[in-house]
Amino acid sequence: MSRQSTRREFLAQTSTLAAACWAGTSRQGWTQETSANSVIRFACVGVGGNKGESDRDDAGRHGDIVAICDIDEDALEKAGLRYPKARKFVDFRKMFDEMADSIDAVTVSTPDHTHAPASVRAMRLGKHCFCQKPLTHSVAESRLMRELARDKKLCTQMGNQGTSYNGLREAVEIVRRGDIGSVKEVHIWTNRPLWPQGGVRPKEAEECPKHLHWDLFLGPAKVRPYHSAYQPFKWRGWQDFGTGALGDVACHTMNMSVMALQLFDPISIEAVSDPDWTGEARTETYPKHCTIKYEFGPRGKFGPCTLYWYDGGKRPPEELFLGEKQNASGSLVVGDKGRIFSSNDYHGDYMLLPKPEFVDYKKPTYQVSPGHFTEFASAIKEGKPELAMSNFDYAGRLSETVLLGNVALRAGKKIEWDSTNLKITNDAAANQFISREYRKGWEL
Repeated sequence: MSRQSTRREFLAQTSTLAAACWAGTSRQGWTQETSANSVIRFACVGVGGNKGESDRDDAGRHGDIVAICDIDEDALEKAGLRYPKARKFVDFRKMFDEMADSIDAVTVSTPDHTHAPASVRAMRLGKHCFCQKPLTHSVAESRLMRELARDKKLCTQMGNQGTSYNGLREAVEIVRRGDIGSVKEVHIWTNRPLWPQGGVRPKEAEECPKHLHWDLFLGPAKVRPYHSAYQPFKWRGWQDFGTGALGDVACHTMNMSVMALQLFDPISIEAVSDPDWTGEARTETYPKHCTIKYEFGPRGKFGPCTLYWYDGGKRPPEELFLGEKQNASGSLVVGDKGRIFSSNDYHGDYMLLPKPEFVDYKKPTYQVSPGHFTEFASAIKEGKPELAMSNFDYAGRLSETVLLGNVALRAGKKIEWDSTNLKITNDAAANQFISREYRKGWEL
């Protein structure tokens, strides 16, 4: 039996006592246990920015942070002041090489292109994994992480926190119960991108700030000179680093409808993009705006369904909202007996349409979440991966759906999808967009 298996079993065995200590207290009381050895030992990859800080601090509330890693030394030093006992690293590969035996779980809160390199390395070492959305940069990586989590029996969670919201869970049950009838179409829209997209690569180089390890930021991507057009934050619009508007928000805004209707494995995807997105821009960035049409065949008790995605200011037809006002982002699920409309990115709240027909509506019951990260920690403690609702078995399939939109964008034509074989069947050349190349030393 490996040391890692022994450690996992010990965490599971102490979970009953840990839960008893936690019951009736705030979530911050999670680590108040009788044995220091039963505390989850976290390593955090990416500790700056909103998500890096919040994921890091969630880990700190649910266990001990033993290592922190960031390519930005300013962010690393700031995190080090909050967690002085944690060892500091700028390269997660070195962190895992040196501290594998001291880590139980990781958080990965980096730019999209390093989600899989960091997460897969940790998971292959038997570490439980919390990874930000989208789960990966490519469709093939999402499939790999889903299969790896299953094969290694790891506890996982993707950072789409709306999964734990009451509004989302309630709406899922409404759809599943058939209360809005048969659903044949879903509309998802967003005000993203909020960063530059649709341009070309800067021709000049800039001096890299001394606190930034640019080569480590590049990670698996091809070498290019530093420029402030990429970092900080603006990396989302560049194909080498980010996944555009879809990657930024679709794992939130599509989440309810995908979960409720099992919108996995589309049979075709077709994108219409900004007509100015041509030439070099098509190979470097994502378009300023687009609409995408996903077609799904029959799925269990559900019939064929079409999901429409709109970004960059594009919106669904107004008449679909039955007089209600659209906001900048949201979702609309259209059934033959009613509609669910949410203008909350995370589907934290919603309304049923048409309103007069749902005045006396009795809402379904659902399982209330203790909190998105708490689900993950509880899954580790109890040795039950299914306790985290956005575990990689679900999140991997959701991310595949989302990222296939980018594949259709880059293909420039309607693509027909064979999910079983991870293959586009009507355009062999477009299969290059399902996976990506990795720079030497950063391979999966």
